[in-house]
This record gives sequence, C-alpha cells and structure tokens, in this order.
Amino acid sequence: MISVKSLTKKYGSYTAVDDVSFVAAPGRVTGFLGPNGAGKSTTMRMIVGLTRPTSGSARIAGSLALNLPNPGRQVGVLLDASAQHAGRTGRETLTLARQTMGLPASRVGEVLDLVGLTAAEADRRVGAYSLGMRQRLGLAVALLGEPEVLVLDEPANGLDPAGIRWMRDLLRSYADGGATVLLSSHLLHEIEIVADDLVVIGDGRIVAQGTKTELLQDAGTVVRAADCDRLADALRDAGYSVAPTAGDGLRTDGDAALVGAVALRAGVALTELRAADGAGLEEMFLELTESTQREGVPA
Repeated sequence: MISVKSLTKKYGSYTAVDDVSFVAAPGRVTGFLGPNGAGKSTTMRMIVGLTRPTSGSARIAGSLALNLPNPGRQVGVLLDASAQHAGRTGRETLTLARQTMGLPASRVGEVLDLVGLTAAEADRRVGAYSLGMRQRLGLAVALLGEPEVLVLDEPANGLDPAGIRWMRDLLRSYADGGATVLLSSHLLHEIEIVADDLVVIGDGRIVAQGTKTELLQDAGTVVRAADCDRLADALRDAGYSVAPTAGDGLRTDGDAALVGAVALRAGVALTELRAADGAGLEEMFLELTESTQREGVPA
C-alpha cells in the first residue's frame, strides 16, 4: 500500500506539490492524472524517496522509502526509461540490479521473457534501443524483485498499440495478484480501462479522487444539437447543469432520455445523444483541470 499524507514540495517561492493526500490500495490500479506541470512526477519522486518533501510524508507498506531494507524487493519504480546507462546491455542492466537485490541469476531470464525482450535484444547496448524497448527494460527492472508495489510514470510511452495492450494486461494481472500499482499516464483511454481508482491533480493540488465508478457515474450525458445555445437554455430551465465539452457539444447531469425529452419540447434537433460513459474520463479530466491546462480548452 502507498499512503500519502499532506505531501508538499516547495522550490523557493514556487509550490510544486501542495498538501497532497491519497492512498493507493493493494490489489488495485490507481491512475494518477494531471496536465503537464501539475506535480505528478514530483509527487512520485517523493513517494519513492528520490526527492525530499518540504513537509508531509509518503509511506510504502508503512515505511518511508529511504528506510526500506531492500527497496527493489518491495517497490518497483519506472520514472524515466531514458535514464538507463546507454553503454550497458539490457542483460547487464538487469544483472547489476539483481546482484544488488540478492536475487538468483535465473531471475534475469524470467523478467526478460515477462516483458518480451528477446535474447538478442537483451545483449544489445541500451543506447541502440528504441524508446519502447527502453520502457520494456525499465519495467523489467521494476519487476525484477517481485515487489508488492509498483510506481510507474508514463510506462506506455513509446509503445505501439499492441505493446500498450500488453502493458495494460500485465499491470491488471499484477494488481489482481494483490500488488499495489500507482500509474501515471496521458493515455486516458488506457487508464479508464485498467484503473480501479483515480487521483486527479491540478496545479499541485488534488482536484478529485475516488473509485473510477464513483467519479464517472456522474458523467451524465453528452449531447450535440443544431442549436446548442437554445438547448443549453432549455436544459437550464429544466433544472439541469450544463457545461461545454472539449468539442462543440454539451455535457449535462440529466440522463439521455430526459435530455431527449427536453430537446423535443424545445423543438431542438439533436445530432448526438449518448451517455458520457465512453468518454467520461477524458471529459471529467478536461473539466476538472481546465484552469491548469497548458493548452487552452475551448469554452
């Protein structure tokens, strides 16, 4: 389990992470989401002991990461796949890690098979790896000690669609075996598929957290119409909340049948009407972090 309590990191007058608290539970995948610069990577670095917090604490299985006797056996970390030594082969990278952890030599071959790196690829220097291969090697290092906790920052970066699906299935099965998985990714569709719980951060602060079901059950309805302004007025008059979506439609808290009835009474022709389930995470994310997005979200 990962327990984060009032975690704060300041750099001079700038506050990168501001009083962040959440729990990532065993047997579950926790999706950690936020726009660029929101504080995700800094938070994850503090969790694994690479960055010292200004205040607050982060514990893994009840201990600070710096106090773990053999960290690689208890927490697997992948924060930057490009940080691996370019002059070593993949096999050498894993061998050094397994020697540090006191693991048997056979474990190297096991994780190479697990992450899909061939013997020829394992004997190639890391500097010649593609980004996707580096991600697989980084994940192999993280999984080497069979830890009960995984902390992964953008692990699918550089993977092709088949690789992304492989990564998703691997993390899902790892959590189903009782492990804690904390996963940061910009691939919201993949997070929506694999995550059990969600933590959303914006401008260094938590803006939403809970189970995926809890956070998305209020996703409501997405609707588009020939006259969206007229439809928005009719929905507000009927007592429903209305917000623009990332596209040219509307999102409302009424269910699809009721929204259709309002449109019919108002004489507005609809071009799209659906429950927001399929795109709920993306729309929720954009709405919650709109004020902290680097790229403007059209209103």
